[in-house]
Amino acid sequence: MQSVAVVTGGSGGMGLATAGALGRDHHVVIADLDEERLVTAIAALARDGVSATGLTADVTDRAAVQRLFAEAAALGPVAAVAHTAGVSPQMGSSDLIVRVNALGTIHVTQAALGVVAPGAGVVLVASLAAHMFPRVIVPRRHFRLADTDPERMVRKLTAAADRGPREVRSAFAYAISKSFVVHHASRNAARFADRGARIISVSPGTFDTEMGRLEVKSGSDRMLDFAAIKRFGRPEEVADLMAFCVSQRAGYLTGVDILLDGGTRAGMGLRELVQLARRTSELRGAGS
Repeated sequence: MQSVAVVTGGSGGMGLATAGALGRDHHVVIADLDEERLVTAIAALARDGVSATGLTADVTDRAAVQRLFAEAAALGPVAAVAHTAGVSPQMGSSDLIVRVNALGTIHVTQAALGVVAPGAGVVLVASLAAHMFPRVIVPRRHFRLADTDPERMVRKLTAAADRGPREVRSAFAYAISKSFVVHHASRNAARFADRGARIISVSPGTFDTEMGRLEVKSGSDRMLDFAAIKRFGRPEEVADLMAFCVSQRAGYLTGVDILLDGGTRAGMGLRELVQLARRTSELRGAGS
């Protein structure tokens, strides 16, 4: 029986590129909210010789995510999971951002934990944004609610983001939610190891995707001022990394975050972080 890879948010950008990379070794199940986009993505994968199934699922709906993984497991042993579904600061309110990025990650990891085969790898997409704020201002104390009361965690994280100036709330919510993703991968490493599986996170920087281009409105291209590699990342670059991370070749890799940002964070000290925060605030204020 052919092994299965599950890719959330698999109909475009990093998700579709990752589905193509994982499709070299697995039957791919791609999940997305938009059925029309799924049909288009399945056709694109088929042209590349990738065997794929498309399923609609809202990652904020726990029952829907459980059904997604049950259907995927019915097709074969689930050997890989790439959770790429998410929203960026330009795409909604603080509540939506935290709900999709943080609560969605909880639902996916819980569902995956119940079905992954021994030797499986799970990779969560975090973000460079998770590395941009001092740890002291990220409300990490609320992250522990993920195990006991995730809805309360969403409310707490959203409230923390909304204490800031209106023009930067969605950006702060995004950074908080992606910091949670990094934490969650580390937190769950032992749980997945008990099943003979692994879990990590990958933090992309500025990438040439539909979502990445949308964030240029808030000044994301200014990040290249600090990067060692002066260009946007390509979707296939993060896809190949994630495919490696979930493969047996990375069998000793778990509980860590990999920063894939072209050397952006390495080029930023405190002064540069403050400078970037001011630019972002000015751009958002001008656009409101």
